[in-house]
Amino acid sequence: MSAYKDELVKAMRMLGEIPTSIFIGQSVRYSGHIMTGTLLGVVPDEKLLEVPVFEETQMGMSFGLLLEGYHPVVSVFPRMDFLLLAMNQLVNHLDKWREMSQGQFTTGGLLIRTMVGSISPLYSGPQHIQDHTTALRLMLTDVDVVALTEPTHIRPAYMRALHSPRATILVEAPPRREGYE
Repeated sequence: MSAYKDELVKAMRMLGEIPTSIFIGQSVRYSGHIMTGTLLGVVPDEKLLEVPVFEETQMGMSFGLLLEGYHPVVSVFPRMDFLLLAMNQLVNHLDKWREMSQGQFTTGGLLIRTMVGSISPLYSGPQHIQDHTTALRLMLTDVDVVALTEPTHIRPAYMRALHSPRATILVEAPPRREGYE
């Protein structure tokens, strides 16, 4: 196991121990992509909420779970490219919630987990390897965007995100040549 994946596993285990945490996404409960390996056997099964591929609904469900007192970890937007399908919920709702509620509510505790795909040893095509970190930072005013490029930054970043008064997108960006298998 690479140091990068090892740190992700430790971060997911830490989050899984929080009584109000829930992990929602595609292939969180059943194997389907590289991120699944950081959850299965690490996070209790009852905290893994499997959903089909419907990114906008997934983001809306996560926001709703947050409003009900959960700390949802939207753990499977397995490629940043597909997070774009949730932009309505992200940009027009989640990012504006503090302002829409006149400061009564924040989005703190909502962790959005995504990744930039690797290009080697398997090139999965241009629709899986795009990095929209800079664009998201420019677009979002009340959601933090954190790029996780070094293994030693992973757990501290997840802890900061968990305790932040703002939702956080955590972008897993391991070395592009090796992935994190």
